[in-house]
Amino acid sequence: MLQKIKESKTLGPVLLWLCLLAVLLVLPTGFESALSYKNADRVDAVVLSTDESDIVDTGLVRSGEQRCQVRILAGKFKGTETTAVNRLNGSLAEDKLFAPGDRAFVVVSHSGSEITTVYMTDHFRLDKEAWLAGLFLLLLLLFARGTGLRAILSFVDTVLLLWKVLIPSLLKGWNPIWVSMGLVLVLTVLVLSLIYGWDRRCLAATSGAALGILVTAVLGYVFTDLFQIHGAVMESSESLLYAGYQHLDLTKIFVASIFLGSSGAVMDLSVDICSAVYEVVEKKPGITAKEAIASGFAVGRAACGSTTTTLLLAYSGSYIALLMVFMAQGTPVALMLNYKYVAAEIVHTIVGSFGLVTVAPLTAITSGLLMTGRGRGGI
Repeated sequence: MLQKIKESKTLGPVLLWLCLLAVLLVLPTGFESALSYKNADRVDAVVLSTDESDIVDTGLVRSGEQRCQVRILAGKFKGTETTAVNRLNGSLAEDKLFAPGDRAFVVVSHSGSEITTVYMTDHFRLDKEAWLAGLFLLLLLLFARGTGLRAILSFVDTVLLLWKVLIPSLLKGWNPIWVSMGLVLVLTVLVLSLIYGWDRRCLAATSGAALGILVTAVLGYVFTDLFQIHGAVMESSESLLYAGYQHLDLTKIFVASIFLGSSGAVMDLSVDICSAVYEVVEKKPGITAKEAIASGFAVGRAACGSTTTTLLLAYSGSYIALLMVFMAQGTPVALMLNYKYVAAEIVHTIVGSFGLVTVAPLTAITSGLLMTGRGRGGI
């Protein structure tokens, strides 16, 4: 009976997410026509043979061109064998070499029915990415079943919201902070409603998470200004300016990325605190709001330590190579911490952790007030 009641509570949010999914699938981004090469097909091809005679090796750096004989596997030129060019720019991060039998993504430029040039873009990975995603979704379904299905729905809709709503809005010059804040709050309500359904637990967890995200946004704005950090520290951000988007406020986009990046952990912690308070109230119906809040505080203290460490590792993990460079060069710690891009990561990590530390007591308070006494009616 309890399971049926729980399922009925989440039916409404699931239907809402399904409607949102249908809308997002057909919603245009507005940038579909912004292709760099309009008279070109982007298709996959198989490499038949390669020619490295024009490649120049200078230590670790390779420059020049690799010529590949390929067979096009899709598009209007499917089955055609032609020569494709793979240009090397001396960058280990960007350059790639192909071998016979490799499957590659190519750009086929053409004039009418004639191929003009074929460029090797990169190794074809979409099939492997699909297998990896499929295995993850299968494991999620096997372990979590109905909850896993809702999690998959939430995941897909979140990706589409970011790609079809947030990114186009930022490119159009809308205020990054307000747009991102609105999106995060909408996602918070929708995600938590999938977990709890439309009841007071959803309201309590959403209120606590929203307040924590708001704290993160305010602190991010303040400390980004105090640290004198420009948004150009974000990877590839300057490329936007050179591509004709000089109107973008990169610093505000950087601030938005701070609370956007920590919002998932904030939601996760708010669910932990809210669920803990709910269980306490269920086991002891006569508990006062003060006692329930105290229980939430106790759980929050334990959860904050591990969650903030998780956030630290998530942010610092991608900077292992940079830290190794600093150590290899004997860079003093004081100088290292003062670099703009290091300071930017410090703001990301510590301000995000502020949100986590504040969401615990805030969710404990909202849960204690909403789930005890008169607030219990509706759980």
